[in-house]
Amino acid sequence: MVDWVKQQFQFVLEIVTRAKQQKGFVLLPKRWIVERTLAWLGWNRILSKEYEHLAQTSESDVYIASIRMMLRRLDRRQTIPNF
Repeated sequence: MVDWVKQQFQFVLEIVTRAKQQKGFVLLPKRWIVERTLAWLGWNRILSKEYEHLAQTSESDVYIASIRMMLRRLDRRQTIPNF
């Protein structure tokens, strides 16, 4: 999978796992970034239900939700006056 991601998207995929001897909750590096992003995307109703039959349609819904989230952030930054 690491090679496929590098070939298709020119990204370096790093798989982070916890040590086998550790039990219970273990804080993994960068995991909070993924969980936070998935939580933000989960606020969109279109992504909270499985309505779509095609993977391409679901992918488009994720793009739309991400664009909506970025636009909201940009709008908030523009309304703050610069002093």
